[in-house]
Amino acid sequence: MLLIYGVTGYTGRLIVERAVAAGLRPMLAGRDAASVQAVAAPHGLSTRAASLHDTGALDALLDGVRVLLHCAGPFSHTYRPMIDACLRHRVHYLDITGELEVFEAIAARDGEAKRAGIMFMPGTGFDVVPSDCLAAHLHARLPEATSLALGFRTLGGVSRGTALTMVQNLGRPGWIREHGALRPVPAAFHTRTIDFGDGPKLGVTIPWGDVSTAYHSTGIGNVRVYMSVHPKQLAMLRRSRALGWLLRSGFVQRRLANKVRAAPPGPSDRARAEGASLLWGEATAPDGRVVTSRLRGPEGYTLTADTAIRIAQRVLAGDAPSGFQTPSRAYGADFILESPGVSRTDL
Repeated sequence: MLLIYGVTGYTGRLIVERAVAAGLRPMLAGRDAASVQAVAAPHGLSTRAASLHDTGALDALLDGVRVLLHCAGPFSHTYRPMIDACLRHRVHYLDITGELEVFEAIAARDGEAKRAGIMFMPGTGFDVVPSDCLAAHLHARLPEATSLALGFRTLGGVSRGTALTMVQNLGRPGWIREHGALRPVPAAFHTRTIDFGDGPKLGVTIPWGDVSTAYHSTGIGNVRVYMSVHPKQLAMLRRSRALGWLLRSGFVQRRLANKVRAAPPGPSDRARAEGASLLWGEATAPDGRVVTSRLRGPEGYTLTADTAIRIAQRVLAGDAPSGFQTPSRAYGADFILESPGVSRTDL
């Protein structure tokens, strides 16, 4: 049985709809029973409820479950009790995080997952399936590569959950990978011009999940990830270096979080239909050889729902190598091409 936890959020609802469209009958779950039931009722699905702070309730939640798809973030606050419960009950764990520290923490528990005979795969959505598959593809094109740069540009907007995670990370350092080790760097540490296929755009380094996963997937020790930004956004990021203490303060965090919660839950159906995900990657070998590829797909939340459910289907069918896995390591660089509307171009 597949259990989807966190179904009352924007992305969780999209994932439930995609699961039903794929012919699945998942069990739906979350913290509040009434809210979960409201999501389940139109589809005639069964429900459970449990707090992440109640070990006994989590044990009951996972009774009879083979695969957990965890959709309740920020995952830095929620992943640990779920991972622990999955180990106790030998349940495969999937989530849709993009938080670098979560990837690293779950990767560190690889041995526990292998001993339990289960798979841990964080990041089964837009964070990080398309970019991870692109990284693996670039590595296959240039196996001698020692440096990897990835970039993304999204058209369509963000959900409350994504925005709340962004607020939580304000004033914190960025991250890159150098010689195999994670290195903290200032916000907006490095910029470069990137053509995602729609003309040159300004890109700035961010602590995206691929700074973790691309290393695990490819073994390339130098990784930087860039996000397309407007010059005004870049200026704000640079100013945040001096204001980190203020942005991390409880007062500012609460004010910004309240503003996010007052906003719409996420992009409209029309915005998602008209949106797109544009990705770019470049691998470089010590002798100066460079390979570059682009990937284009549906809007990010639409893509998340598709890839998360397709991975869940693979796991339900028994295709679940034990231990910590990344999407490309488990299912190959071409896995992303199975999603409708995704294309890849080698330059």
